[in-house]
Amino acid sequence: MRDFRDAKAMAQTLREALAAKSMPLTHSDSLELVAKLFGQRDWNTLAARIQSAGPPSTPAQAADFTAESPPIAARQEITVDSAVLANYAGFYRLNDRAVFTVTPDEHHLVMQLTGQRSVRFFAESVTEFFARIVDAQVSFVVGPDGRATSLILHQNGSDIAMTRIDAAAARKIADQTAERVKNQSASPGTEAALHRLIDGIASGNPNYDEMSPALAAATRKQMTWLQPLADLGTIQAIRFLGVGEQGEDVYSVRQANGAAHWRIALDDKGIISTAWVTPGP
Repeated sequence: MRDFRDAKAMAQTLREALAAKSMPLTHSDSLELVAKLFGQRDWNTLAARIQSAGPPSTPAQAADFTAESPPIAARQEITVDSAVLANYAGFYRLNDRAVFTVTPDEHHLVMQLTGQRSVRFFAESVTEFFARIVDAQVSFVVGPDGRATSLILHQNGSDIAMTRIDAAAARKIADQTAERVKNQSASPGTEAALHRLIDGIASGNPNYDEMSPALAAATRKQMTWLQPLADLGTIQAIRFLGVGEQGEDVYSVRQANGAAHWRIALDDKGIISTAWVTPGP
């Protein structure tokens, strides 16, 4: 989930959404609106709170893998033999809607998550790789033959493990996600799950049993920063907007004191595997 520390990204999302409806909004006005959404007097007040809180901690499955940000520390690139890189090539399952694809490119690896653009990663050890345009690192877990069996994506304080899958399994996930995006129909249960999630966060007592372990851990960590959502008041209406590029359902939620866009997805057991919020009408 996103929180107030993602305010600038939220402001950008808001400007883009309004621009698509021929409703231009200036950069400064969007920041002021986002500040109000989080119950702050103005942008300067929210900016000071962000500065004191430090960077956000958002689960990878609830974040934009390609959102640009400077690395937190300088890293030293090394050269890894192309035969080693070939052992990492393939497909890794994030969830039942998204696949992480790894492709060698000379002495680098190009990685891409379903629905997002590709990012080049550079070696800092034989099994550890880092990106330069995003603050993200990937560790490969290898078997006795040197071939990767899984990887771990390190981003925004989360460590997301993904198991290698074969091309047929990756294609099945891609086809199912593409079909959902094409049909633009809400998955059964997401609206009700979203209603319970918002009510739980607002009350300070969300039902963690309804979340995946990674999402539950991230929500526990962010509860202090998610509390401003309670200021939006009771839910007045939930409207389905469509299906996102990773197959997640997108909703507009109107509350007594404001509105927001939510993205949510359930796994095959009905557990919330993905959820995040941005400002929106």
